[in-house]
Amino acid sequence: MSAIDQSSIALTHVEDTPLPDRRVRWLRIVRWVAVATWATVVIWRTVTEGFAFNRELLLLYICTGLAAASIGQGRRVLYVVRDWLPFALVLIAYDLSRGAATLVGRPTLWHWQADMDRLMFFGTMPTVWLQEQLKLPRPPWWEVVISSVYMSFFILPYVIAGILWLRDRDEWKAFVRLFVGLNLAALVVYVLLPAAPPWAAARCTATDVAGGPSGPRCMFKSARGVPDGGVLGAMQSTQDGAHGWIERIVGRGWGKLKLQSASSLLDQGQASVNLVAAIPSLHAGMSAALAVFLWRRVHRAWRPLLVAYPLVMAFTLVYTAEHYVIDLLLGWALAAVVITFLAWLERRRQRLTENQAVEPVAVS
Repeated sequence: MSAIDQSSIALTHVEDTPLPDRRVRWLRIVRWVAVATWATVVIWRTVTEGFAFNRELLLLYICTGLAAASIGQGRRVLYVVRDWLPFALVLIAYDLSRGAATLVGRPTLWHWQADMDRLMFFGTMPTVWLQEQLKLPRPPWWEVVISSVYMSFFILPYVIAGILWLRDRDEWKAFVRLFVGLNLAALVVYVLLPAAPPWAAARCTATDVAGGPSGPRCMFKSARGVPDGGVLGAMQSTQDGAHGWIERIVGRGWGKLKLQSASSLLDQGQASVNLVAAIPSLHAGMSAALAVFLWRRVHRAWRPLLVAYPLVMAFTLVYTAEHYVIDLLLGWALAAVVITFLAWLERRRQRLTENQAVEPVAVS
C-alpha cells in the first residue's frame, strides 16, 4: 500500500471519529495537563516557600486544584467558587470577630477560666504543671508531633472537604454544614464573651488586666520576669536548663524540622486576628467534630486514630499554653450541641420528605 493510500485511510478515520468523542479526549488531556501543572506549582512553592500553613493560601491551593480537576466536567469548574465561598466567608468572619467584639464592648475574661482550672485540679494549674514537668531547653521529638497536630486544625478540614467534594457531593454538603455551623456558633461566643488564653495570662498581672481589656500591652511581651507568673501563676520548678516562665511554645517543634518560617507565619497571622477568642476552644471542638463525622465514613482500622486525634490535640493546647482545660471542655460541648442540632434538622427534613411522598392525591 502506498504512502498516499495510508494517509487517505488515516484522514478518513479522523473524519469518521465523532466530534464529541474527540472533544472529550482533548478535554481529558487538558485536565491532566492542568492538574500536573497545579501539582508542580504547589510542590515547587512548598519546597521554596514552605508548607501552606496560611489558611487563605491553602484554600487557594485547594480551589485551584479542584478547578483543574473539574475541567471537561460541565459547569463543575464554576461550582468551585460557589461551593467554596462559605469557607472563605468563615475565614473573613473569624478575622473580623475581634473588631466585632470591640464594637460590642464586652470586657475580656482573664480570671474566670484560670480559677476554673485551679478548681477542677485542686489548686494546680494544668498548663503550669505540664511545662514544669515536660518542657526542656530544646524541643524533643514529640514536640514535632504536637506542633503538627496543632497546625492540622488549619489544614485538615479543608483537605477533607476537598476530597469529599470530588467523591460525594451529599457528604460534602453535610461536612460544610458541620464546619460552618460550628465556626459560626463559636464566633458568636467570641464576640459576646472574649476570653484571654493562658499564654496571655502568664504575661499580665491582675493590675494590667483590671477592667477586662482585650489587648493590653503586656500580651505582646515575654512572660519572663512577670511577678508571680501573672494571672496564670508562677512555675515552682523546671527541668535543667529550661526557662522558668510559661512560654507559648506551639511552634518550637518546627525548629527541629527547620520550619522556622512556619512559626513566624503563625505569629504574623495571629497578630491580625482575634487573640482573645479562647472560649470555647475551636481547636478542641473541631478536632472532636471531625472524629465524630468521619467515624462511620472510614474503615475501622482508622478509628483508633480518630480517638487519639482530639486527645492529642487537647494535650497540645494545654501544654503549649494555647488554652485552659475549661476551654477544651466548652469546645467539646459546643461541638456536641452543633452535631446534635444538625442531626435533628436532618431527621426533620427526612420526615417532611417522607410525609410529602405519601400524601394522598386529591381525586376530583
